[in-house]
Amino acid sequence: MQPFIQPVGADSSAEIAGPSSRHRMTRAVLESWLRLRAVDGAGDVTVLRLVRAWHSPEAVLHASRDELIQSGCNPQLADAIRRGPDSSACRSLERELKAIERGRIEVRSALDPTYPARLKMIADPPPLVYITGALTEQDELAVAIVGARRATAAGRAMTEELSHDLAEAGMTIVSGLARGIDAAAHRGALGAQGRTIAVLGCGVDQTYPPEHERLRRQIEERGAILSEVPMGAPPHSHHFPRRNRIISGLSLGVIVTEAAISSG
Repeated sequence: MQPFIQPVGADSSAEIAGPSSRHRMTRAVLESWLRLRAVDGAGDVTVLRLVRAWHSPEAVLHASRDELIQSGCNPQLADAIRRGPDSSACRSLERELKAIERGRIEVRSALDPTYPARLKMIADPPPLVYITGALTEQDELAVAIVGARRATAAGRAMTEELSHDLAEAGMTIVSGLARGIDAAAHRGALGAQGRTIAVLGCGVDQTYPPEHERLRRQIEERGAILSEVPMGAPPHSHHFPRRNRIISGLSLGVIVTEAAISSG
């Protein structure tokens, strides 16, 4: 197995962002998560199952081939974990670590006590979530508001009013920062001086759509930007359907204010 990446001058015990958290992930632990996710053939569901069985990503990476097979890995995956990521994946991993440190991104794993409790209970919670802004205990009382990107003026106005009223009542509003209904939901919460969370289909260091950069900054000040997608990842069509399970997983319920019958 390849040794852990340890750049000159890097402290493996250093905390990786999350200045408001009492349970901060160290660089070494985050690196182990990223190394395991970078193994060829190791999907997120498998990674989380193994880490839960072994109680840490480091333990999975140090397990023997036989131990991995006994844990339910097929021989090919066990061999791949023992080899570790290839050199190209290791370079990408190191770039991601540096981007996380540079951007002061908070990363929480599904094993962390600060990981959103409701999200942890869905069928396939993301092993890692990347966060800018801040998640708080108040966000456990959340409702999602979503809908059409090409929304009508009436739909946007009704959504903004509904979001404003719910936020004023103490609910956190969860949506996806998309054009149309999503943007109206975020703006309604912000207008009430309430909390709102935007779940992205790209890395948290990206803004999509780009014209929502100012809205994104406002959300970071009054709530959080969250994604399961690695740093630097651009928006991709397959990210958005998976993003929806996080939006619903963070929320007590989902309100669709305007959408086509065939919409996601």
